[in-house]
Amino acid sequence: MSTTGMMHYLPEVEESAIERKLTELQAVHPELGICALLPEAQKDKVGVLQSVCSRCNVPLAGAIFPALVRDGNFLTSGVWLLCFRQMPHFALYDNLPTGSAEAELAAEKIANDIRAQIDHVPDMTLFMLFDAMVPNIGTLLDNIYLHLANRVHYAGANAGSETFQPMPCLFDRDRLVEKGVLVLLLTRHKGAILEHGYHTNPHTSYATSTSGNCISQIDWRPAFEVYQELVREHYGEEVTAENFYQYGVHFPFGIVRANHHVVVRIPVMLTDDGSLFCVGEVPPNSVLTLLKAPTVRTVETLHNLTEGLKKLNGDVSGSELLLFYCAGRRLHLGMQMATTELEAFAGLTHASQVAGALSLGEIGGSTVQGYPLFHNATLVASRW
Repeated sequence: MSTTGMMHYLPEVEESAIERKLTELQAVHPELGICALLPEAQKDKVGVLQSVCSRCNVPLAGAIFPALVRDGNFLTSGVWLLCFRQMPHFALYDNLPTGSAEAELAAEKIANDIRAQIDHVPDMTLFMLFDAMVPNIGTLLDNIYLHLANRVHYAGANAGSETFQPMPCLFDRDRLVEKGVLVLLLTRHKGAILEHGYHTNPHTSYATSTSGNCISQIDWRPAFEVYQELVREHYGEEVTAENFYQYGVHFPFGIVRANHHVVVRIPVMLTDDGSLFCVGEVPPNSVLTLLKAPTVRTVETLHNLTEGLKKLNGDVSGSELLLFYCAGRRLHLGMQMATTELEAFAGLTHASQVAGALSLGEIGGSTVQGYPLFHNATLVASRW
């Protein structure tokens, strides 16, 4: 692969191959920096990346995901080296607090660190990679926005294991951490476009008892009991404790916001008391609607995504694009349809290459003033 592009996929995560590539790139870009994306199957290779980058004196930040995205394929081997001509400001925060007061302080610190780096460059994106096991990402985003508002665009994704078991998944040149966030401040960057293509069911309910990403009650009744009734009434399927893991991903919740924007929440765990754990927070008294996977409008989603990229960046033909694709979306659409979406995206955009990962939640601006929202079941794309 030539050194003219800034996205480089290496099929083997080996010291010699990485060092050779970094040496090539440093010859062109002496102040080279790297954001590395590793698949979960290669998680034991973080040390290799750290060692080589230390030896070559190349700044490193990165994350581990269930799989990588390369053009029209999902890959479970290799590594993406997403390159910067000069490493932007980045910071790795671990063990983020979950208590509301402590979370406010953590968000304030992150925002203050970013604010200290903001100059008069008109387009800057706060790019965030969270550990998917952080249960209060939405709250942290809200608090960060209170301090930074529209001085930056917001984009990002969740890293970690598709099993939703705790795993250190964020790293820099010295550390590998969990329950944290990696932030990078991208300059001369116009942000990302995020789409899911779901259309709402007119029936709504209320999440009357929640804690973080756990829904205990819907309409003052046990959450799973109401969930079973909604799936039966609207879609004619019987969901039981035994088949929940088979069905849950096909019938996610949508949180209906005041502007009618729908934020998808996929239930991934069921507790003995009938509570539902979702990927991402569900605020108390959220208005919920039940969604169904077959109603995803793939053509509409890809059209909106592609047109959104063009509105932000102009013609993206021949560009290198970054894409995060939700693991939950792949589960409920199936591998074949998800791969078809990847192929269609690459074809519609005429990108020189598409790099990214299978993610466990996505971050993008809403349609109102770029307010950052945490989503499930989406595609989030940007120019690199």
